[in-house]
Amino acid sequence: EVQLVESGGGLVQAGGSLRLSCAASGFTADTYIIGWFRQAPGKERERVSCISSSDGSTYYTDSVKGRFTISSDNAKNTVYLQMNSLKTEDTAVYYCAAKEGVVVVNPPPPRYEYDYWGQGTHVTVSS
Repeated sequence: EVQLVESGGGLVQAGGSLRLSCAASGFTADTYIIGWFRQAPGKERERVSCISSSDGSTYYTDSVKGRFTISSDNAKNTVYLQMNSLKTEDTAVYYCAAKEGVVVVNPPPPRYEYDYWGQGTHVTVSS
C-alpha cells in the first residue's frame, strides 16, 4: 500500500519561505501523480499543486503561481513543495496525496480521485 509522510511545516513570518517534503513508498503502478493540498480552518481542502511521475509536468493553482514550486527527487522517492513569499492566507494544514496510474496534470485530477493521503503538516504564516 502506498504510504505518504509529510514534513517541513512550521511557523514563518509573512514573506518567508518553507520547504515541505512528501516521502512516498509502496507504489505498484509505474506512473502516478502526487499532489499537494491544503486546508485552512473552517475551509474546504483545496488543491495547491501536483506533479506527474512520468515527465515531471506540473500544475499550480492560481493563488500560488510564481511563489510555490513543486519538484521530485525520484532517487529519494520524495516530492517537495518550495514555498516562497508566504502570505498569511497560506496558513493551513498541508497534505500530500497520490493517485496511481495517471500521468496528466493539466487538467489535474479532482481531490476525490486521489487514493492515498498523508497525515498533514501544519504551516502557519504570521503577519
